[in-house]
Amino acid sequence: METKPPLPPFTLETAKIKVQAAEDAWNTRDPDRVALAYTEDSEWRNRSEFFSGRPAIKEFLKRKWAKELDYRLKKELWCFMDNRIAVRFEYEWHDDAGFWYRAYGNENWEFASNGLMMRRFASINDVPIQESERKFRWERT
Repeated sequence: METKPPLPPFTLETAKIKVQAAEDAWNTRDPDRVALAYTEDSEWRNRSEFFSGRPAIKEFLKRKWAKELDYRLKKELWCFMDNRIAVRFEYEWHDDAGFWYRAYGNENWEFASNGLMMRRFASINDVPIQESERKFRWERT
């Protein structure tokens, strides 16, 4: 059985580790790597899209990062209990015309006993920003 430590039930320390691991993985913008954190039948709601399973997750992430260029994410632990974690986040990206956006949102996560996420529900809002208003700058990889 595949596992993804830390495993539930979470403590403050292990919940923070789980959130940082998710931030790090998403910032790779690698759908194959990111999808490995989810169960084979993981259920998702992202904005107005509902889907399940790793293949659908990978396809969603490919579409997302084809549109959201130079994506950079920051996550913050909001609360946790047993096998659940809630985070708030913000990320920045630009479209192919060069317009920048900052997205704000909340996610509710539920984990299987092996540490893989079996449910992810995300509510997200985008705000147009000027390039000069960006918070998250990094070297291109």
